[in-house]
Formats: sequence, C-alpha cells, structure tokens
Amino acid sequence: MPLPQETRHTFTEILSRQPMFRGLSEVELTQIASGCREFRIKKNEVLFHKGDVPEGMHVVVMGQMKLALPSSQGVEKIVHMCGPGATFGEAVIFLDKPYPVNAQAMTDGLLLLISKRVLLDAMDANNMLSRKMLASLSSRLHELLGDMESCTLRTSMQRVACFLVQSAPNDGTDTFDVVLQSSKQNLASHMSLAPETFSRVLSDLSEKKLIKVTGRTITVLDRQKLRSFIA
Repeated sequence: MPLPQETRHTFTEILSRQPMFRGLSEVELTQIASGCREFRIKKNEVLFHKGDVPEGMHVVVMGQMKLALPSSQGVEKIVHMCGPGATFGEAVIFLDKPYPVNAQAMTDGLLLLISKRVLLDAMDANNMLSRKMLASLSSRLHELLGDMESCTLRTSMQRVACFLVQSAPNDGTDTFDVVLQSSKQNLASHMSLAPETFSRVLSDLSEKKLIKVTGRTITVLDRQKLRSFIA
C-alpha cells in the first residue's frame, strides 16, 4: 500500500469539491475529514489486492484508477475505471467482506481513504449522503449489467461502437473526438476484448470511414451510422 503524504489542501477542502459530498455542511465535512487519510500513488502501483481487508471507501482526487479481477493465467478483466471525483469500495463497507478485485493506478494520482466508522456515522446523520451512496452503488450495478450484456450478447464491433457512442458529447453533434484516457490494452480489457481485436475493430471502422484514429484521439465521423452497428 502506498504511504500517506501531506497536501497543502485540508481534507475538508478536498471533500467539499467531490460530487459525493457536495451540499454537506462545514460541520459534516469536518466530521468526515477526521476519518480521512491521503495517499499519493504512482502509475502502475497497486493500492490493494483481491482478498485484502478493506478499511473504508476511496475517493479519487487526481489521476486514474482501475479495478480488475485477476486470473491464474495472469490475464485481468477490468471491471471499472475511475477518475477524479469517483469513489470505490462503497459496497465492501456494508458487506464486511474482503476486496473482490485489485485496485491499481493507471496514472500518478491522489486518493483519500475515508474510514468505515466515520462514513457510517455520517450516513446515519445525513439522509442526503445516504441517498448519494445508494445512487453510486446503483450506478455501479447498472454499469456491471451493461458490461455483462456486452460480454455475452454483443460482437466485438458492437462493443467498440457502443463505447464510442457512449463517449459522445451531449450536444448532438454527429462528428466528435474521443480522447482515450487509458491505454488501448486497458480499454480492451474493460470491453472483454483482446488488445489485437480492439485494434482490428478500430481499423475496420476506419476503413468504413466511420472513424479516424490519430494517436490517442479517435474522431467519430458519423455518429448515426456508428449507432447502427449497436442494434
């Protein structure tokens, strides 16, 4: 586990900027901050392993993290990737069970660990925080069900097309850029694809004039035609 380090910002200031804790009073934020520890983590560093005993919930302040299921063959299945403002580890707080996944940094980052005791006390005192926690868990369940659908019912072309369409801005534009925030290997794992399959599908979509790949940027040239691959 990475060693805790000091930051020039107080825990209360950091928490107040995170979506999960917006709207809480100064007193409530101070109470939660009393149970926080801060961790600076390096790229590729493992935060915890599957089977480790959880201490609380993590908040991503900066950087990118991945949660993955390891296998005896050394191949991992990424079940979730999270960036600034995201939280993980909520479920194990209520279950009193070990972590079911590994957590590893994809970039250098800054995390907060909020102790289970302090978080549960805060939820008892604030219904809004309890609802936000429930919404976070529900969103994660929805994401996992979508991932299960992709793995069992969709072709590799449909999975990649779905990823690109879901990355589209909300302005309805038919042409847009998707800047990959993670490596192609990590994205392939998240879609349950081999890296070479992911690259092949991108090449096929490029030949069909639906996308253009420039380094880490994928330009979608026709959102509506791309959407037709998902149905």
